[in-house]
This record gives sequence, structure tokens and C-alpha cells, in this order.
Amino acid sequence: MKILVTYSSKTGNTKKLAEGIFNEIEAEDKVIMPIKEVDKLDEYDTILVGYWVDKAAPNAEAGKFMETLKGKNVGIFATLAYWPDSQHAWESLCNGETLVKENNNIIGKYICQGKLDDKIIAMFEKLPADNPHSVNDEKRKRYEIAKNHPTRADLAAAAELFKERLQAI
Repeated sequence: MKILVTYSSKTGNTKKLAEGIFNEIEAEDKVIMPIKEVDKLDEYDTILVGYWVDKAAPNAEAGKFMETLKGKNVGIFATLAYWPDSQHAWESLCNGETLVKENNNIIGKYICQGKLDDKIIAMFEKLPADNPHSVNDEKRKRYEIAKNHPTRADLAAAAELFKERLQAI
């Protein structure tokens, strides 16, 4: 089995998660690269694809890539600047799954928190208080916590999930 671990990353969160998964999966024939460098999908039996969440879905680059996958074992992993056990996180992960589940075998999915781009925070700081993205004390605390993610525990949990699932194929 040949495995591709690929990702789209804006702030480095998803890249870090991809590297953590890649380093721990036990496969003799595995490759890691950003989505923008992938050119030959037919070489791989299994693709673990990662994205950063944008508007409760994979970012545009990852979403387009995911729509091209056909006849593969696919694992999905994502990062977002929100609580990973929230309804928003679950919907964001399921929206990614929807892009690939009809034409592929889904082997697992994982999401964890990641830091929010400082430029986005600065933009949110300028929004009026009645805007749902305006910044308040609770959000400032969450952004501060998110700066520490993905953690070693996040990386280990994702790697363990995909190691187990790959063994089951």
C-alpha cells in the first residue's frame, strides 16, 4: 500500500499535524507533501488529506483537491481556531467528509484546534460589537489557548487514529 499524506496550511497548524501523522504511521511506502505539489494521484492507494477550516468547510485549495479523489482510502484531518469538541468543529469535519465520501472509502477523520492567523484577529478586532466575529474577552482567551495548538497530545491522537485505521485496511 502506498500512502500520501497531503495538506493545505495557512499558519502552519495543518502542516504540523500532517507531519505528526506522517512520522508515526507505519508504512514502508509513504510520502508527504503540500496539496499544491501533488500531481499523480493514481500512484496512491490511501490518501490522508488535511485542511484548515474556512467557513465551516475545507479551505478552497483543499476542497478542490478533495473533490478530485476517486476510488481511494481517504483519511481526513483538519485544524480550526475554535474548540475541537464544538458543533462547529464537527460540522467542519463532516463538510470535508461530504466532498469525498461518495467516491471513496473513508477510513477516519480527526480535527484539532490551531492558532488563528494574527491578521484575522486584527480584522475581527475592528468589527462592531454586534457582529458575530467581533472580539470579546472570551474569544481573546480562546485565541490565546489556541496559540499552543496543535499540541503533542493533538499530534499523538491523530497519529494513533490513522495508525489503527491503516492497519485495518
